[in-house]
Amino acid sequence: MRVMIQLRPSPDVVAAVADPGVTASAADVADRLPGVVLDESFTPVAVPRPVPAAADGDPLSLQRVVFSMAPQDATVLVRGEIGDDELTTRTALLPSAHRNVTGVFADPVISPVLTCGGDPPLGDWTRVAELLGTAELLAEGYDGSGVALAITDTGVNTEHLKTVLGREVTLDRQRSWVPEGVEETPGEFLVDHGTMCAFDALIAAPRATLLDIPVLQSQRPGGSALDGLLSDAVAAFAHLRTVLEAMPAESRSLVVSNSWGSFSPRWDFPAGHPGNYSDNPAHPFNLIVGSLEQAGADVLFAAGNCGRECSDGRCAYPDRPIVGANSHERVLSIGGVDTEGKRVGYSSQGPGRLSDRKPDLCTYTHFSGSKAFGEDSPDSGTSAACPVAAGVVAAIRTRWPASKLSPAQLRTLLRRTADDRSDVGFDYDYGYGILDPAGALAALRRRVKRTERTV
Repeated sequence: MRVMIQLRPSPDVVAAVADPGVTASAADVADRLPGVVLDESFTPVAVPRPVPAAADGDPLSLQRVVFSMAPQDATVLVRGEIGDDELTTRTALLPSAHRNVTGVFADPVISPVLTCGGDPPLGDWTRVAELLGTAELLAEGYDGSGVALAITDTGVNTEHLKTVLGREVTLDRQRSWVPEGVEETPGEFLVDHGTMCAFDALIAAPRATLLDIPVLQSQRPGGSALDGLLSDAVAAFAHLRTVLEAMPAESRSLVVSNSWGSFSPRWDFPAGHPGNYSDNPAHPFNLIVGSLEQAGADVLFAAGNCGRECSDGRCAYPDRPIVGANSHERVLSIGGVDTEGKRVGYSSQGPGRLSDRKPDLCTYTHFSGSKAFGEDSPDSGTSAACPVAAGVVAAIRTRWPASKLSPAQLRTLLRRTADDRSDVGFDYDYGYGILDPAGALAALRRRVKRTERTV
């Protein structure tokens, strides 16, 4: 079984791993771990430590914590493999077998959130643009200019995007990232799921700068071309943290769209096990997601396609299928509706495993758009809904960087202005409702007026 191993080496080693100008190897951090075959191709990653923001705070909760990357606080993550035989015993003994080991965590397979069924598209992307009020967004200068929009998926093909959109697309190769062993260049991957996601994000934010983060191109043994390991997502998010921290604080804007997730508990430790991912806020990936949000990034995840009416065949969680970071308190979890505003049957329902009130919002999917899978195939699943929402967030960030409106404040604003589809406010089908950019902009205008009155 593949695992992530958390270690607490000396502060000097932690500082070297955290320094983007230094390349440390697994052997530099963890030599001779009993029962573990280290993956030398995986570059160690520094993981922040959750620190209570108040004296009565709980560092194992996602609430009221800050994340410290100080060398005396942070830990280091490496990747390795443990034999499946006597797994529980060997995992339990590992921390005591090496004084620097602080934890052993699941490294589950992650896959794109594809869709089920063969229903034809309902409407096209221009209809989605109308529903989002894209013309009004552009008229007020909300076009994504200057905003970094990371597509964390299978890779992007910019030539295809230019052809379908009929205009230029901006992609920053220098700030993009690829896993070890992947030879393709950012922006030049085969047309697939990631290209669909990029197209859908550009509907509302046509001038955003794409960052290509192909975590699902991991070259793991036995893997397919459309899945990866969670450890690659850890490394990708660590890279995005350096990207974010290099931005001027006053104009910091990074939106991260994630249309993937973990479908099966077979790849995870059981709920309650300290190495579990799906239900464990202390898993290193869940920590690094929280730290990226704290630094000023807007992180969005697809809710998944495990809805009761039309569940993806890979869905193996018996209940509460919005798991791990897809249900993180500090992310927007996005469900799907069609262009008539009806929830699509495959959109996962809450409650979430890390945070009960998931999904947060729904937005549009199952429309004709990118042609990534052929002329007649829709952009579908919550895979499409998530980047559509990410594009709206990127558009808002054009004029409202994190210094003026924190990610938490923006999440609250989007929830409060959503088009509620129930009689009770929040519900587990639609979350707080359908994303309403016009309502969000109206709230931002009121915010400006209140600020002007107090100056």
